[in-house]
Amino acid sequence: MLKFRCIAEWFSVVLLILCMAVVLSAQSKGIDPALLAKAKAGDANSQFNIGMLYDSGQGVPQDHAEATRWFRKAAEQGNATAQFNLGVAYEAGGQGVPQDYVEAVKWFRKAAEQGDAFNELMLGVVYHNGVDILKDDAEAVKWWRKAAEQGNAPAQYHLGLAYARGEGVLQDYVEAAHWYRKAAEQGHGGAQFGLGCMYYDGQGMPQNYVQAATWYRKAAELGPALAESQLGYMYYLGKGVPQDFAQAAIWHRKAAEQGDVASQRMLGQQYFLGQGVPADFAEAYFWLDIALARKLPEGFPEGDEAEIRDAAASALTPADLSRVQERARKWFEDHSPKK
Repeated sequence: MLKFRCIAEWFSVVLLILCMAVVLSAQSKGIDPALLAKAKAGDANSQFNIGMLYDSGQGVPQDHAEATRWFRKAAEQGNATAQFNLGVAYEAGGQGVPQDYVEAVKWFRKAAEQGDAFNELMLGVVYHNGVDILKDDAEAVKWWRKAAEQGNAPAQYHLGLAYARGEGVLQDYVEAAHWYRKAAEQGHGGAQFGLGCMYYDGQGMPQNYVQAATWYRKAAELGPALAESQLGYMYYLGKGVPQDFAQAAIWHRKAAEQGDVASQRMLGQQYFLGQGVPADFAEAYFWLDIALARKLPEGFPEGDEAEIRDAAASALTPADLSRVQERARKWFEDHSPKK
C-alpha cells in the first residue's frame, strides 16, 4: 500500500517528472535572458521555471537554496506547484530555509486550497502520516475526498483504504469497495489488490472468488509481492481459478524472490512435495530456511514448515546441506538493510 515516511522522499521523484514535463527556455550555459527578464518583472511561471532550473542543475550549477528563493517568489504570487515545492523545502530543511514543519504545512495547504488534485492528495498524506504535524485522519480523509472526486486514482485508493480500516471515517466496506473500484479501473495496483481482498472476504459485496482472482491478477501483473503471493495461493487451492500447482509455484516464486515470507514457505513446501515443480530437497530447504528466520504476516497461520525443512535437510548429503546453508546465508547478506 501507498505510505510515505516523509513528503520529501516522495517528492524527489515528482520533481524529476515535473522538470522533464515543463518546457523551459534554457541555454546550454546560463539562463535564457528573456526568461530571466520575465521572472524579474514578476512573472510567476518564469520564476517557477528558473527555480526548477536551479533545482535540477539544468544550464546552471545546481543550487537548492537559489531554487527555493525563486520558488518563494512564484509561491507568493499563488503558483500552486511553487507553493508545494516551497513546502517541501521547509519540510526537508537545508535548502535555503530552516526545517520548519509549521511553514511546510502552511505552504502545502496553500497549494491544496487552489483545488489541484495532486496537492490535495499530498496534503492528505501529510495529515495521515503525522510526520510534520499532529496526525489527523479526519483531515486526511477530507483532502483525499476532494482529490478523489476529481478522479485522482491514488486519492481514491487512500479514501477506500480509510473506509476499509475506519480511519478518519466510520468503517464502511461498501464505500471502501466503491472507491477501490474507481481507482482499480484506472490501473492502481493497490486498489486492485484491495478490491480483490473485498471480493475474497465478501466485504461490501457478495463473496466471489472468480472476481477476487481477476483483481489479484491485475495487481500481480504490476509486480507487488503481496498480490503475487495471493494469486499463487488462489491457484494452489483452486479458488476462483482451476487448481494449478505449476501456476501457483510461478507466482509464489515471483513473490518469494521479493522477500514475501508466506510465498517462501509455500514455495518450499511445493519443492518438498514436488507440486508443480520437480521435487528438490535443496530448494525446499533453502526457501523454508530463509522463511522460518523471519516473521509471518499477521493472520497467516503457523504450519509444520520447520519439520518439513528438517526433513529436507535429512535427505541431503552433508556437502549439499552446507552449500544450501551458505546460499541462505548469502541471501540474508544480500537482503539485509544497507547501513
